[in-house]
Amino acid sequence: MIQPSLLRSRLPAGLALALAASGAQAQTSPAPSLEDISRRLQAVEQRLGAAPQPNDATTAADLDRRLRIIERKLESHAGETSAKTASAPAVALSADKGLSVKSPAPSGAEIKFRALVQGDGRFYFDDGQDPQNDTFLFRRVEPTVEGSWGEWIGFRLNAQLAGDSATLNDAYVDLKFDPRATLRIGKTKVPVGLERLQSSSSLAMVEQAFPAELAPGRDIGVQLQGEFADSALSYALGAYNGTVDGRDGATTNPDNDFEWAGRIFAEPWKNADNALSGLGFGIGASSGEKRGSGNNFLPRYRTPGQATFFNYRSAVTADGGHTRWSPQAYYYRNAFGLMGEYIRSKQEVLLTASGERADLDHSAWQLTAGWVLTGENASYRGVVKPNQPFTLGSAGWGALELVARYGRLAIDDGAFPRFADPAAAAAEASGWGLGLNWYLTGNLKLVANYTQTRFEGGAAAGADREDEKAFFTRAQFSF
Repeated sequence: MIQPSLLRSRLPAGLALALAASGAQAQTSPAPSLEDISRRLQAVEQRLGAAPQPNDATTAADLDRRLRIIERKLESHAGETSAKTASAPAVALSADKGLSVKSPAPSGAEIKFRALVQGDGRFYFDDGQDPQNDTFLFRRVEPTVEGSWGEWIGFRLNAQLAGDSATLNDAYVDLKFDPRATLRIGKTKVPVGLERLQSSSSLAMVEQAFPAELAPGRDIGVQLQGEFADSALSYALGAYNGTVDGRDGATTNPDNDFEWAGRIFAEPWKNADNALSGLGFGIGASSGEKRGSGNNFLPRYRTPGQATFFNYRSAVTADGGHTRWSPQAYYYRNAFGLMGEYIRSKQEVLLTASGERADLDHSAWQLTAGWVLTGENASYRGVVKPNQPFTLGSAGWGALELVARYGRLAIDDGAFPRFADPAAAAAEASGWGLGLNWYLTGNLKLVANYTQTRFEGGAAAGADREDEKAFFTRAQFSF
């Protein structure tokens, strides 16, 4: 007769547990008989779907054969489970990174779902001469799908659902040949303005400063970009359809002329642990041709309160070269942040009625400083995460950041009075603003801004347009 102890030594761990679960006796009980072991083995065979075996005339050889069949079945089940686990995609959801779906190795495909929602309140004071409507609105509602498709293909789709119609912000594919050379094809931000390249969720104030009115927005084209020296030096260079100052480009090329744009940015001490590690500086520029009239060719410039203060006469067209250049820098050290940029935009224009031409050169600059009152680190991305997120009924209050800004936008004197109406378009706008950013969590941000802008010209009889006094608020949720 086969010994029960020898029989148990041949059982795999999983089978031994199954046998134990089917009626194992306490250690103090007598050793089970061969008949008991056979009966319990039959119960395990039934659980595994094996063919039932008769219990009569059971021998040691018969039990050994039946054990081998069960071992092979257990190995097969383990292999199938492992294969299913290895082939299943990994789904993850977190407050910081949103929802992601990642395929099993070695395909390397990953899709990430993100979103940004900004609800604003706009309120104006002392606006009797040029009234603006106080209002609540959705400033941005942007769902995003991005990720990678293998080791060297990346992509991003970002839609804008706020406003009266849906538009497409970003839509591009990255061919990541090397960290020093990635080819981006599609619609993306043109690499010129510093604040224009900043994420909309990370802005220091509710609306961008004056230089953003002269810098290009997003456009369709082909762009080569990369990084060197452990990301301490970055560049971008591309060809695009061409867009006016302060706006995104049209869905197609409106005038059969293209625009070149490029930017180089250095952070020499980025990887060092010293007082200069948060210093970055660079320059962006663009050059192209524009010929035509209307909003796709000539800009309108806005105030921080989003009111238009300069536009060309209807008989003026763009007719020739358009160049921009913009030196820029920022510095972040612990709770302190400072950003500054300057930009010039030069456009050849034509007055169709008389054939008069001019090469108009507009300029703008801004300086923004911030201090995180609660001690978190300031950065180009804002306060990434509060040290103590806001929690009801506890000591966590999130992070508070105080922000101040001053800036100016000047129109070329040659624009008046032939190309712009001095009774309706101001020759200069300058202003200051104060803001408080409350980061309740890494996903929820509340903002309050007060801005005041003064003008030169822009009113009848050579008078100055009345000062703009605006109070803006924002509730932002992002993941």
